[in-house]
Amino acid sequence: MASALHLFMAKTVPLGTRAEFSETVEHKHTIQAHFAQLLPIYSTPDMIRLMETAGFIALQPFAEGDEITVGTKIEVEHRAATPIGSKVTAEAVVESFDGRFYTMRVRAWDERHEIGRGIIGRAFVSVGKMAVKVGKSD
Repeated sequence: MASALHLFMAKTVPLGTRAEFSETVEHKHTIQAHFAQLLPIYSTPDMIRLMETAGFIALQPFAEGDEITVGTKIEVEHRAATPIGSKVTAEAVVESFDGRFYTMRVRAWDERHEIGRGIIGRAFVSVGKMAVKVGKSD
């Protein structure tokens, strides 16, 4: 377990650090793109991807060397449908950390209303160390 601990780097990231990321809903972002019988509305996995991207952008300025952040936890509600052509924006705000894991409050909205909210977790990792670790698991 000690080797796994070395993949995760503790950082001083101010509480309240935040970022937003937006996209316009295209057919490829809809549940219909995966299942033709479903409606052409923004998919939950794409909303979560947008939230995770906002979290990545918020934390990346604190990375050193070959570090990035990776997702570790998702607790999200998708509460409203969004059609093709709508602009969706996601926001991630650092709410807490335990030394290795950062908890971020996330939300997403379109031009009309909030469409989702929840919590994600992220952690800093060394790309090089993770590549070595993943290579050894083959």
